[in-house]
Amino acid sequence: MIRRDYILRMIEKIVQVLMGIREKMSEHNEVEAEQMLDKVFLELVGLGPLEVSRLSEMELLALLMKDDPTQVLREKSLLLVALLEEAARLHAAQGHTAESQACRIKALDLLLSIQLQDVDLELPAFVPRIGAMHDELSEAGLQLPLRTLAALWRHYERTGAYARAEDVLFALLEDEPDNPALRSEGRAFYERLLRQSDASLEAGNLPRKEVEAGLAELGTRVPIE
Repeated sequence: MIRRDYILRMIEKIVQVLMGIREKMSEHNEVEAEQMLDKVFLELVGLGPLEVSRLSEMELLALLMKDDPTQVLREKSLLLVALLEEAARLHAAQGHTAESQACRIKALDLLLSIQLQDVDLELPAFVPRIGAMHDELSEAGLQLPLRTLAALWRHYERTGAYARAEDVLFALLEDEPDNPALRSEGRAFYERLLRQSDASLEAGNLPRKEVEAGLAELGTRVPIE
């Protein structure tokens, strides 16, 4: 009960801060919004948002576990995802495109690592969704790191978003056209889909004929010599 009360208080506090930051941004008071954001970042992980965006997921998890029991790690990780996404919005409002994208990619990488460990995890309302973050980055024309694309591919397949998984596969193939392991994994992906029911494929926006066409296209792609 003590642990649950502690988690709920922590979530309530940070959600209130997020609401305050959004209110400041709606008033075009980015300076105060940034001060509030920096303060809550320091309280949660001891670093500012840009410093956090440069760390690996393992380094971030180590920071999150530093002063609290491991039982609260997932909740703290989800709060950090929400804060990074808020930092991305704030930097975008200030015209700092590179900083905004760095924070959003880190938020996406962290959330992907959480959801790949627990595909059935129900995300709280304050946590941004993977598809929405991916869309934001795609609309900005940003080429995502290979590690992010690989995690997105696994996530979309595991959650039944087969058309989105295929899109990410071909983005990976564009970056790594002569990677035989990736081509082999791509064929295995389509073969797994062909074992799904027609209803499941339709629900994933990738009907069986499109799966077969994708597999055929993969077979005709010529690796770069």
